[in-house]
Amino acid sequence: MLEVRNITISYGKTAVLKDVSFGLNNGEIIAVLGANGAGKTTLIRALNGTLPVSKGEILLDGKPFGSFSRRQIAQKIAVVAQENETKFPVTVREFVLSGRFARGTAFGWETRDDLRIAENALQNCDLSNYSGRLMNELSGGERQRVVLARALATDAGILMLDEPTANLDLAHQGMMFRLVRERCKNDDCSAIIITHDLNLASEFADQIVLLKDGKFFAKGTPKEILRPENLNGVFDVKVLLDENPVSGKVRVTTIY
Repeated sequence: MLEVRNITISYGKTAVLKDVSFGLNNGEIIAVLGANGAGKTTLIRALNGTLPVSKGEILLDGKPFGSFSRRQIAQKIAVVAQENETKFPVTVREFVLSGRFARGTAFGWETRDDLRIAENALQNCDLSNYSGRLMNELSGGERQRVVLARALATDAGILMLDEPTANLDLAHQGMMFRLVRERCKNDDCSAIIITHDLNLASEFADQIVLLKDGKFFAKGTPKEILRPENLNGVFDVKVLLDENPVSGKVRVTTIY
């Protein structure tokens, strides 16, 4: 569905992301890991078409990004960004419904189907009681859940989430990843998630991409990638690895 071929992204003369390649298949979740400044957010911005690629190319459904309009990209890719504060006094329901705009619905002229999809997204994100609240009155974690609901309401085939659990409590962190996992499994969607939580990546991702200093470091399954030598090479930390007794997935503990 999405293919990244040797892309380099530069700000002026400085290359922030250098010669990165990978593919994202239908139904797959890729977690992108790396230290601060590794180029993770830059990668997301390039993959949703908001940042130009200096070299290489990105293919969406086998076609170059340049062949799609902004509306077409918005129909196929939904983003949950780190910064989600809105200054406009719109309600939670209105904000989630705005995700239907790329599908051709004029704001304020939502169809019954639009309303049903938005209400389902609100319910799934534990926001049914917030629909009439104003966005600028919510906490950071509440806004983050609303932004996820809006992304789900787009019905886009690809979800891109940049640190989606940063402001969430433990219960809602798990909820967010489970929702993404279910969407990918049941609707043949796919997702790219930037996260610093290695254990959530281990539990929910099919593949992990490790970035270091803007360069591709490694890619593989969580079991292949979450190894002491890789984590020490990227994060410069020592770790203890064992097995989650419930899921059987790799569990990472940092040694301080």
